[in-house]
Amino acid sequence: MKTKEIRQMSSEELGKKVVELKSELFNLRFQLATGQLDNPSNIKAVKKDIARVKTILRERELNLGREA
Repeated sequence: MKTKEIRQMSSEELGKKVVELKSELFNLRFQLATGQLDNPSNIKAVKKDIARVKTILRERELNLGREA
């Protein structure tokens, strides 16, 4: 997921995306524990996507605070 794509999404969409990514991360961790995960680097990629989305949400929070 690219940063440009994330910035084009609304804050509500980003909130839903975080929930979706967290559930995906849970499923990947579950697969890892049961030995069914084919590519363990997917966990790292999902964690980075969560961080990207949360960072942009936080940037928007801080910018709204400054403008008010």
